[in-house]
Amino acid sequence: MTDYDSDLWNADLEPTTEVTRTWDWKAYAALWIAMVVCVPTYMLAAGLIAEGMSWDQAVITVMLGNIIVLAPMILIGHAGAKYGVPFPVLLRSAFGTKGARIPAMARGLVACGWFGIQTWVGGSAIYVIINSLSGNAFQGTPLPFLGIDIAQFFSFLGFWSIHLFFIKNGTESIRWLETIAAPFLIFMGLALLAWAYIKAGGFGAMLSTPSQFSPGGAKDGQFLGAFIAGLTAMVGFWATMALNIPDFTRFAKSQKDQIVGQMIGLPLPMALFAFIGVAVTSATVTIFGEAIWDPVALAGRMGGFGVVVALAALIVATLTTNLAANVVAPSYGFSNLNPQKISFTMGGYITASIGIAIFPWKLLESSGGYLFVWLLGYSALLGPIAGILIADYFLLRKCNLKVDDLFRHDGEYGSGNGWNRAGLWALVIGILPNLPGFLHAAGFVETVPEIFDMVYNYAWFVGVFVAGGFYLALAKK
Repeated sequence: MTDYDSDLWNADLEPTTEVTRTWDWKAYAALWIAMVVCVPTYMLAAGLIAEGMSWDQAVITVMLGNIIVLAPMILIGHAGAKYGVPFPVLLRSAFGTKGARIPAMARGLVACGWFGIQTWVGGSAIYVIINSLSGNAFQGTPLPFLGIDIAQFFSFLGFWSIHLFFIKNGTESIRWLETIAAPFLIFMGLALLAWAYIKAGGFGAMLSTPSQFSPGGAKDGQFLGAFIAGLTAMVGFWATMALNIPDFTRFAKSQKDQIVGQMIGLPLPMALFAFIGVAVTSATVTIFGEAIWDPVALAGRMGGFGVVVALAALIVATLTTNLAANVVAPSYGFSNLNPQKISFTMGGYITASIGIAIFPWKLLESSGGYLFVWLLGYSALLGPIAGILIADYFLLRKCNLKVDDLFRHDGEYGSGNGWNRAGLWALVIGILPNLPGFLHAAGFVETVPEIFDMVYNYAWFVGVFVAGGFYLALAKK
């Protein structure tokens, strides 16, 4: 390591050793279960049902999306398990020792957005608890500019501060928390399902409501477009982790451990928790006279000590997801910008600061905006990076990397003054087909040709294949 360039290396970025490879398949399964059990997963099917799907169509769409995203998860994770390098270092193979900072920061900034969303959810749970115990003594009028009251803001800050402990103590503390929390969260999810079933005397009418896409329905004949857009959004939900999964698989005892653990921990738990969200919400129609999709609001309506138990479980679920999915990647990404000045811990503190600054409650104002602007939008950005990584590692280099050269500007991956133009051009080309559709969905332009809206519905898939194909062509040339 003495000949590594200082702007490419620090102790957090260097390859893991046999001593630090402590994660077995159970650790990866627990990691995913603990990440899956969170409020956004609970509410995923809600957005699809709001678009007209029946409950079973929504749950199947969630499961299929996660089966699809499992493939790049395992493929990109292979490099981490084999070479022990984190995501920003792996990027140097395809984008160059300097160029890798661009996709690393793209992934990191998306994670900062997710960090803010999850922190807002956890802070909302704290807000409901303190008001339930105090007879709503902490409810107030929204503050100017922020749009939330003072107790909501300080509840948000309180939950935010809990993350700082785990950021300070690194990935091993996160692994410990995920392993402890996973079985507890499964039990709490099933307990919530049982409570709703017993309280309502069975699940309500929502589970028997037909799809709006059925013959004679309000959206007859429009199912395929909604399904593809919903499927792409489901893939986009974990498209972030599909990229930076090497940040975790670099600690794997073997390839088998990371593959088996992820196969057990991701698709079925996602579908199960989405079903719990639909079924419990269906029961709330009978119990409370209205459909309550937000589990924080539902916990607040339970009454008694059950409020505290339910919301405490929700806080744990949100914390485990946020730390693993939304802190690790940007922490490494920011560290990669200046390894000698920014450690993993300092990168985590930067992430936490950005999570406050983005006003995450604004991103959750509508299910349509959440699913089809936020999730689809960043899947259009991250899909091309996944395509390029897979094409570079598996098809171009046949899983063979020169690890030392990843940390040297004068090595194989430092040519072009550290900028691999094939990777960077392929990234731009992979993003461009989805750009008009995104601008239309986000409201920046009023109309675009219909073909661009159709392409945008396939955003992640288009990005993967277009960018991956162009990268191979450019790199070989």
